[in-house]
Amino acid sequence: MTATAQDLTIDLNADLGEGFGRWPLTDDEALLSVVTSANVACGYHGGDPATMRRVCETAAERGVAIGAQVSYRDLAGFGRRAMDVPPRELAAEVAYQIGALEVFARAAGSRVSYVKPHGALYNRTVHDEEQAAAVVEGVTLAAAGAPLPVLGLPGSRLHAAADAAGLPVVAEAFADRAYTASGTLVPRGAPEALVTDPDAVLERSLGIARDRAVASVDGRRLELRVRSLCVHGDTPGAAALARRVRAGLDAAGVRVEAFA
Repeated sequence: MTATAQDLTIDLNADLGEGFGRWPLTDDEALLSVVTSANVACGYHGGDPATMRRVCETAAERGVAIGAQVSYRDLAGFGRRAMDVPPRELAAEVAYQIGALEVFARAAGSRVSYVKPHGALYNRTVHDEEQAAAVVEGVTLAAAGAPLPVLGLPGSRLHAAADAAGLPVVAEAFADRAYTASGTLVPRGAPEALVTDPDAVLERSLGIARDRAVASVDGRRLELRVRSLCVHGDTPGAAALARRVRAGLDAAGVRVEAFA
């Protein structure tokens, strides 16, 4: 299904602030000049207070929406290891991460305007109702009556739980990740999980924005009606890749703006 002229609008998001202490990881300065939404690490898989503050200040200066990228508590594994966290504990940890980022967002004159899980938690909440419900409970606790949108995979348990709780849901697609035939992400351990060729990433981005579709690893056409497009901040050459995607979308007449 090709998008109409009125539908040619998409958000461009990236994971930012994922360094820790003296070890940088994401090129936050460069990416914040390109993206419209910043998924900011909240200290559980990456990031630290000073980094969170700096990213929020730069995002606020440039009019970039600030989102809390919540994770399992797994600094050593970058939040990409499978974990079994009791639901009540997970809800509290999600709320804690959002609250911590909100302090720095508010101090910068902005706010946390959405939430997106990271890594293993993101993938787990695609199909695990209990973990998805715990994340939504945490978002609700942190939001204190002001519903925060939840950014995630279309058709996920996370979005079903968020919708049931009265939270806005925003569907996203990935420019640099491969899809299975069922519409989920190919596990990172698989050789074809990442899409690194710049031409392929741009082609996929344009297809998602204009045609609402992307090819799975086995060549099937997947229909994707999404409002946001993600380029991973820790992908090698991420800033250059994001600039190319943004320029390509602009040239194709796709309006790039934050959803929140």
